[in-house]
Amino acid sequence: MSVRDILLQIGQVVTVLVLSPLLQGVILQWEERVQRGRGPGIFQPYRDLRKLLHKEIVVPETASWIYWCAPVVAFTCMLTVPILIPVLTDFPLPLSDMGDILGGGLILTLGSFAIVLAGLDSGSAYGGIGSSRSVMLGILAEPTLILVLVGITLLAKAMLPFVVNHLLVQQPSVYWSPAHLFLVFAFFVLLLVETDRLPIHSSTHIEVYMIEEARILEYSGPLLALLRWASMMKQFILFTIFCNVLTLPWGLSRHGTAIGALAAAAGLFARMLVVVLVETAQSRLRFFRYQEPLAASFMLAVLAIAANQLR
Repeated sequence: MSVRDILLQIGQVVTVLVLSPLLQGVILQWEERVQRGRGPGIFQPYRDLRKLLHKEIVVPETASWIYWCAPVVAFTCMLTVPILIPVLTDFPLPLSDMGDILGGGLILTLGSFAIVLAGLDSGSAYGGIGSSRSVMLGILAEPTLILVLVGITLLAKAMLPFVVNHLLVQQPSVYWSPAHLFLVFAFFVLLLVETDRLPIHSSTHIEVYMIEEARILEYSGPLLALLRWASMMKQFILFTIFCNVLTLPWGLSRHGTAIGALAAAAGLFARMLVVVLVETAQSRLRFFRYQEPLAASFMLAVLAIAANQLR
């Protein structure tokens, strides 16, 4: 384990930590522009986090230790996943073999599960609404995610994200195969659901739509900052997996130089902006139609597995 590899390992985590609020700022501004509004500045999430970190913590009387632990668990999970996936380099780093694709998915799910428990633990009616709706969406999204991960494993004959990345770069026939294209479309729908973009805007204080906001409504100060930052990092991680592993697996540093790592970070952010532009331009669905895109994603994942077996 060389010093360069250790620095690159730390650099991957720092990239996700630092750039995730910027991605959120760009998304919020573009959404307002699509609706013909002006929108906040792209650096507004940084200012919001700074403000929350300097505020006082107000704790509900009914809160237990779960209330305190959930933000730390969620934040730690989001700091762990960048160690396992290709963020800056196209070669595995020293700690990247600690887990595979399924392990990364488990860690992401663990962070979300902790927030669901926190929403219930607060004793708030809104927390219960948000947690129950989150579980309702998860019942449909999680099986699809498992099928997508199984399809990726069957396609690459391996469970490491770096192997999938190399396979798609080196074999164009696999990249343009029906199995891979079905997986891309299935994961894209999951990406929109998991990042709170589809089927509805749930990050709102309108009661009928509340999911994400309801779960963390009882939090304040630094704890709320950790939860919001963890949500931004989860969004950044999912976009990273979609871009660097499944869709656009080019532009990563091959030699691990400082310039190559910086260029990889800039290239990753540019590819993310393309994906964000596509998903932002979509129309939103009503709440009761949430199952339609998830059902389509599930069928695409099944077709991907079937197509892979026929190769």
